[in-house]
Amino acid sequence: MLEHGGRLRAAAQRYGIAEADWLDLSTGIAPYGWDLPAIPASAWARLPERDDGLEAAAWRYYGCDCLLPVAGSQAAIQALPRLRGRSRIGVISPCYAEHAHAWRREGHELEELDSERAERELEHFDVLLVVNPNNPTGQRISPETLLAWRARLVERGGWLLVDEAFMDCTPEDSLASHCPLPGLVVLRSFGKFFGLAGIRLGFVLAEAMLLERLEELLGPWTVSGPARVLAKALLEDEAGQMRQRQALLRDGQRLERVLRDGGFAPSGGTALFQRLVRDDAAVLHEFLAARGILTRQFTTPASLRFGLPPDEAGWARLGQALNDYSKEFP
Repeated sequence: MLEHGGRLRAAAQRYGIAEADWLDLSTGIAPYGWDLPAIPASAWARLPERDDGLEAAAWRYYGCDCLLPVAGSQAAIQALPRLRGRSRIGVISPCYAEHAHAWRREGHELEELDSERAERELEHFDVLLVVNPNNPTGQRISPETLLAWRARLVERGGWLLVDEAFMDCTPEDSLASHCPLPGLVVLRSFGKFFGLAGIRLGFVLAEAMLLERLEELLGPWTVSGPARVLAKALLEDEAGQMRQRQALLRDGQRLERVLRDGGFAPSGGTALFQRLVRDDAAVLHEFLAARGILTRQFTTPASLRFGLPPDEAGWARLGQALNDYSKEFP
């Protein structure tokens, strides 16, 4: 399997620092949320049922009434390549590596490219895969451009597959409300914005026939009863969503400022993370890890991704560590 952020236990063992003593900035997951509702005993004792209001709450939240809850968008990432015959896949890269991994594993021909080349050569591909905003670069592609690409792809029976895992803070840029346009598939992650990655919940927005095929492939009861209860409550909590969105946008700007003021100018990011491209990324990663601060390291190009600290102590700790690095490696 591919490496990902969030492997805190492995870091604790490697560096000899107790898990509780780490500042984990290795994931792009909101480090705070809100009070969770009580889960009724029936949610644990009975098989999940679809008429519990989750889908209706998700319809209102995403502005689309044609969607399928799945056990994290990762489940859809792995399953969707099985719903097409051998195809030519274009992936706007770099991006979340599981996408390319899943399509290659199912025998598709895959090519990584940038957005300029995608515009020029779109007719060469059957599926164009875009992570928007991009993880880890933070690049954004306008809805107008994406919809124009979809129109060109669907003429030949193609798909535009857009992973909007980090879109919740900027819903005005989402294609969710344009579903179920033919050839458009949108993936949404629940855990990142709501700070509940452990719930393993995501949504696929697409045409009904495609969702039926995907549901048949994934099988029944893919989302647990307790997960459905929690998600329904949070998707209906508009006031809580507004507070969360404001907090994340504020702290995303703060993280960019802390890095830039410390001499570590980010190359891009979102409300949930910032990306730092540096030749000494590996050295900085090790320096921070030795002090109990975990970041997400990438090798091509050499870069780090920083998530948000959860509290003022975390912000101070990050700022001090960056200052110490600048003094030791001027």
